Amino acid sequence: MAKDRLIIFDTTLRDGEQSPGASMTRDEKVRIAKMLEKMGVDVIEAGFAIASVGDFESVRAVAAAIKGSTVCSLARTGAEDIDRAAEALRPAESGRIHTFIATSPIHMEYKLRMSPDNVVERAVAAVKHARNLIGDVEFSCEDASRSEYEFLCRIIEQVIDAGARTINLPDTVGYGEPGEYGAMVGRLMNSIPNADKAIFSVHCHNDLGLAVANTLSAVMNGARQVECTINGLGERAGNASLEELVMAVRTRSDIFPVEVSVDATQILATSRLVSSITGFVVQPNKAIVGANAFAHESGIHQDGVLKHRETYEIMRAEDVGWNANKLVLGKHSGRAAFKARLEELGITLDNQAALNLAFTRFKELADKKHEIFDEDLQALMSDVQPAEFTSRYSFVSLEALSRTGSNPHADIQLRIDGDTQQASAEGDGPVDAAFKALEVLVNSGANLLLYSVNAITSGTDSQGEVQVRLEKDGTIVNGNGADTDIIVASVKAYLDALNLLDAGVLKAHPQRGV
Repeated sequence: MAKDRLIIFDTTLRDGEQSPGASMTRDEKVRIAKMLEKMGVDVIEAGFAIASVGDFESVRAVAAAIKGSTVCSLARTGAEDIDRAAEALRPAESGRIHTFIATSPIHMEYKLRMSPDNVVERAVAAVKHARNLIGDVEFSCEDASRSEYEFLCRIIEQVIDAGARTINLPDTVGYGEPGEYGAMVGRLMNSIPNADKAIFSVHCHNDLGLAVANTLSAVMNGARQVECTINGLGERAGNASLEELVMAVRTRSDIFPVEVSVDATQILATSRLVSSITGFVVQPNKAIVGANAFAHESGIHQDGVLKHRETYEIMRAEDVGWNANKLVLGKHSGRAAFKARLEELGITLDNQAALNLAFTRFKELADKKHEIFDEDLQALMSDVQPAEFTSRYSFVSLEALSRTGSNPHADIQLRIDGDTQQASAEGDGPVDAAFKALEVLVNSGANLLLYSVNAITSGTDSQGEVQVRLEKDGTIVNGNGADTDIIVASVKAYLDALNLLDAGVLKAHPQRGV
């Protein structure tokens, strides 16, 4: 018997970005969106168009760049929100407006300060208005898992009549329990008279570590769209993880009555791209994409796998992209091979000047690091892709001295507003000294919340990828830097964060959403 198709709705660019410090520039969102498109994701939620000018421009840029997936914008139920979403989605070949309003008693009383009747009226008006602007409208009952069942039946029936063709039932605060939550979804689909006119969707948060379990329970009870993110990124403890959902459905095809059209071999590359851009490192024991996901330490396990892989492995690492980081380029590789490999990774350069700059940086890296892997190229492109704003600060040079028994010392040169300036400082270590020297020049007033170093590939000549999280006046940003010299990478990451703060890249979301 043919299986139903499970729609994969990725909200990395919207809900994922709501993780503190996970702000993305417009160009970074487009890069991720292209990888999601290459993976075969059905719907890409590109942002919250009315949140800011930056969010609007990001949604519009993704809508213009993506041809193979539906591009979606979130909107509250106000006409202004919906109009702004429709305008941003105008370039899309396939667009969707996703409008929402809270339906739980606690949200209606304390947040919305609206009666249930007014909430239904607002929801119906929003869906009708959206349908006049676009053919594909999704409606979400925010905090559905804590909403009253009879009220959910009432509002869902009316918004379907108004034209909503996808109904989303978010577990907004991660309160659901798999048996209870799945049963709620199934009961609603069986009780609402016009439920057959819409696809039911779920959007689960991971506050109790149950996001994937709740989502799969809903699928078993009839949900045919799942809302998820790469690496489980998202507000608070995050969302249901796309890679875990896809591989669960594929691996347990004997259980799940659905199939997905995602190209799973692109999962690892997309995971690493999102991690690099957002600065959120994937934990080693993370399912599917963690460094230890397919590693075997126990002698018994190793022996079993060598004799017959299925003794301790239920998936093939190759199926999700592992072992694909083969040597692809070296110092003797030409420009054509370099460009072709970037295109295979979903990286498109707009003009010859951008290609020339990227190729020059590649050659510089190849002189330092003999073997260049895909992960190196992703990090390289994060450094050379043109930004949509002018960077105030740029790195020129660094000399750092660290000797046992003496205070580490750093001399740094930066270009600030076009002028080269120099400063020196001592610190507890060479990185601390470099940051203090940097601050002598910029005097940012920012607080350092996080400093993280990871090797991009194996080997002592690996590039170090550094994430620096800064906070200033309530704004939090992540800066990224990569270099074979960890101290240089650290300075690049710090400057990247300062440029983001200076440009005001992080958006203030008027309402977080589902």
